[in-house]
Amino acid sequence: MTEMNTDSSTARPIIRQLDEGAINRIAAGEVVERPASAVKELVENAIDAGARRIEIDYADGGKTLIRVRDDGCGMSPQDLPLALSRHATSKIDGSDLLNIHTFGFRGEALPSLGAVGRLKITSRAHGHEASMISVSGGKMSEIQPAALSAGTVVELRDLFYATPARLKFMRTDRAEAQAIGDVIKRLAMAEPLIGFILRDVSSLSAGGAGRVVFRAEPETGDFFDSLHRRLATVLGKEFAENALAIDAEREGITLTGYAALPTYSRGTAVAQYMFVNGRPVKDKMLSGALRAAYFDFLSRDRHPAACLFVECDPQRVDANVHPAKSEVRFRENALVRGLIVSGLKTALSNAAHRASSTVADATLAAMTPEDTDTPRIYQMDQSSKPRFSSHYTPDRLSAQAIQKGYEWQAPLAGADGAQNIEYGAQEGPHLSGFSDVAVPSARVDEGDQSSGFERLPLGAARAQLHENYIVAQTETGMVIVDGHAAHERIVYEKLKKQMAENGVASQALLIPEVIDLGANDVAILMELSDDLAQLGLVYEAFGGSSIAVRETPAILGRVDAKKMIEDVLDELNDQGDSQSVKARIEAVLSRVACHGSIRTGRRMRADEMNELLRQMEATPHSGQCNHGRPTYVELKLSDIERLFGRT
Repeated sequence: MTEMNTDSSTARPIIRQLDEGAINRIAAGEVVERPASAVKELVENAIDAGARRIEIDYADGGKTLIRVRDDGCGMSPQDLPLALSRHATSKIDGSDLLNIHTFGFRGEALPSLGAVGRLKITSRAHGHEASMISVSGGKMSEIQPAALSAGTVVELRDLFYATPARLKFMRTDRAEAQAIGDVIKRLAMAEPLIGFILRDVSSLSAGGAGRVVFRAEPETGDFFDSLHRRLATVLGKEFAENALAIDAEREGITLTGYAALPTYSRGTAVAQYMFVNGRPVKDKMLSGALRAAYFDFLSRDRHPAACLFVECDPQRVDANVHPAKSEVRFRENALVRGLIVSGLKTALSNAAHRASSTVADATLAAMTPEDTDTPRIYQMDQSSKPRFSSHYTPDRLSAQAIQKGYEWQAPLAGADGAQNIEYGAQEGPHLSGFSDVAVPSARVDEGDQSSGFERLPLGAARAQLHENYIVAQTETGMVIVDGHAAHERIVYEKLKKQMAENGVASQALLIPEVIDLGANDVAILMELSDDLAQLGLVYEAFGGSSIAVRETPAILGRVDAKKMIEDVLDELNDQGDSQSVKARIEAVLSRVACHGSIRTGRRMRADEMNELLRQMEATPHSGQCNHGRPTYVELKLSDIERLFGRT
């Protein structure tokens, strides 16, 4: 047997105290990831200093120059060397790390920047002379007199020259410049009362002043007015036109801001901006709550656009989670998440049938003639097939898709023209009430009972085109409605309402399915057992690290209980909450609504069309179908006249 070597001369690790320069370079690796990180730290310092106008210049994507000029309170000559010392700050006294009301508080940014670049600070406080100090690679110069009327100018050159290995990880100048622009836009949304100017001085164009990349003048007025104008500047006029004001409060936590209509959605999540106590953050829980609020209105490949502010007592949120301060941790996660979901859903419900203005803009763009050398082929030159028949037989759903407990009626018109959709335990939906007699024309005559409907939001029906699209006249223009999509949303909302009132029927498994999980997973699931039981998923602890699933939602038919439980756990671990069971149930309801609604090819009478328009006006979310597509297009008379050159 080999004996252990107990020779005291054997080499062993020795603990050493790192010098100040090495400490600052290590800190810079956490605080300053790229030029945009440096810009963020410097601009946040300017905001904390009470600035009302901030100018940012950069060259070569911020790699060779970053300059931030503000009109804040400034610093005295005695403050300058202290500001470059590690963990020196004027924003907290260190007694309470949770009671934070400023952007910065760690005292790491300036010494970190001075450790990896060439930093120069010129500042003047009220009642003091202007002074300047510089630090290069961690070596500080003497304080020198300078010329400056007020505020502070921080100039950072040759970022990462002291740590050249970091330069290899920099992206192109264009990508780094884009990241800087994104940082400034987020801070501009957080502070609408402050003016921002961002310039690219790489080529010193425009007479040596550089090229203005972004400009936002200081806004005035109350929070919502100033924020709305700032969002129009930062995110564009289209977002401002299609955004809903959000104002909700629960147990001392407030949610404000703007969220866009579902029909104004994006292909990625780039248009989602979250702020906690004024600080821009990227938080998984907040993003998940936003997604949950819209999941019933958008398909999986579309993402909502929103700018939301969560305000609460600083004691209820920890901003000291990461040196970059881009992450937060709430003391009451469930409360904040519930506030976001309920606040957004309330605002979307209040929007009723409203759809985004971009739908009309796209329609007008499609109507604009294009210059082309290709001969046009007109409809009379093409052979066509009839797209409709005078009789319509709706699709049937299997008895398995609709379980007992779902019986309701959805009248579309009065006693003479109502469409009743009845769901029983033994059969799928059947339509009644619509006349199956072919009508000679889909035009609505003046003699029809639509007097006064023009004053309503969706107007009075005037015609039906291609046995699906309803053309209505309003006081200010016209509306084109996708009849099938609109009625699909109406039926879907009524099904959801009935499900909420009556609950979700469950079906007992003949033999309970025992699922083995981790002990922590069982604890998480048991906390949600009551909520999931309301959706028809009933289970109980089965000893150790197992659960026994006893009932599943009846409307889903036969389901893989284990796969469903695993999906719930995946969502809980990723987002802190699960919508998978509810999403599956509502997906079935959506399919039921699709089969039970008016189908393309069905001719409608005038009273039926007008009744559909009235129900759209009274039904929440009827501006988009179950898949997030618009149900109608509104064209103003002025836009129509412009198409014909009548302006």
